[in-house]
Amino acid sequence: MSAAGTRTGRVGVGLIGAGVISTQYLENLTAFPDLDVRFIADIDEERASSQAAAFGVPGSGSVAELLADDAIEIVVNLTIPKVHVEVALQALAAGKHVWSEKPFSLDRESGRELLDAAHAAGLRVATAPDTFLGAGIQSARRLVESGAIGAPLTALTLMQSPGPESWHPNPDFLFQEGAGPLFDIGPYYITTLVQLFGPVAKVSAVVSKARETRIIGSGPRAGEEFTVTVPTHVSALYEFENGQTAQCVFSFDSKLSRTQFEVAGAEGTLVVPDPNGFDGELVIHRSRDEVETIPAHGSTTSRGTGVLELARAIRAGRPERASGEQAYHVLDVMVSTIEAGTSGTPVVIESTVTVAPSLPEDWDPRAATLAPGA
Repeated sequence: MSAAGTRTGRVGVGLIGAGVISTQYLENLTAFPDLDVRFIADIDEERASSQAAAFGVPGSGSVAELLADDAIEIVVNLTIPKVHVEVALQALAAGKHVWSEKPFSLDRESGRELLDAAHAAGLRVATAPDTFLGAGIQSARRLVESGAIGAPLTALTLMQSPGPESWHPNPDFLFQEGAGPLFDIGPYYITTLVQLFGPVAKVSAVVSKARETRIIGSGPRAGEEFTVTVPTHVSALYEFENGQTAQCVFSFDSKLSRTQFEVAGAEGTLVVPDPNGFDGELVIHRSRDEVETIPAHGSTTSRGTGVLELARAIRAGRPERASGEQAYHVLDVMVSTIEAGTSGTPVVIESTVTVAPSLPEDWDPRAATLAPGA
């Protein structure tokens, strides 16, 4: 972990990848006073230029130009999953910290290579999801830690849908390596479970695939058939180092769409907001007749919040909360889940992580804390 450097003031940021998700990132990053968004790079330099103009970012162009800017300290890696590690390694080699979209990598080997490269360089490779920094999950964590439901014992999570091919114009990649319901949506749920219970120790699982091919339902490619190469239904039992368990379903094979996240404790059950969001109400059931609804308190800024938290952590010389170590552990859990489901035998999770403290309730991404005199 790198210590606080000699730099002060706002933290320079550059984005690699000007696709759809960059809009949500830029809406937030350009509004955070502690960040200075300086450059957008993309293979399609015209697209990068268009996004830069839309958000008042002064520079755009190639990845090489971005990496040559000494004022950029954090590279926000919004490329496609299969090149996440390649791009992140380039940024580390240029002396930049990295914030990467999920997944951290597609396999343990490249994920370990990335962590080792960051440690060797004294740099950081923080990774999405950052939804757990939002008011919903932070409030849930504070409630559990306060003893509001007694000792936490078990969790039940459900993420069921028919799959995104009916509405997504290019859904192929969501049914291939690095995606599927587990790798696409699982990071939100597993990261939240790790935040609430600590690291996972062992997994048992069942995996299946309803169909070998699917058909695109909308957009210019409507009616086109594509091949499914990953499990589309995953049912897992996770055992945690601290003794809790969680039963989790991740499915693109259900005509009934629903999400659910419950934590059962010795004295009550907490219904946690959707971990794929930053806000939401919390509900505690203490008996059939005693039900309490609790509003979430904290930040409700969306994607990009983790970049801001990383920037402040760099300046303070403390660990960031959405760390590469946490992302690697979540990756290890997901890979182990597929291995357990394929082999039919439980898999022991080799990695672990120390979970960072929860955020203070008054933590505000929109406050100017790094400006001179702040």
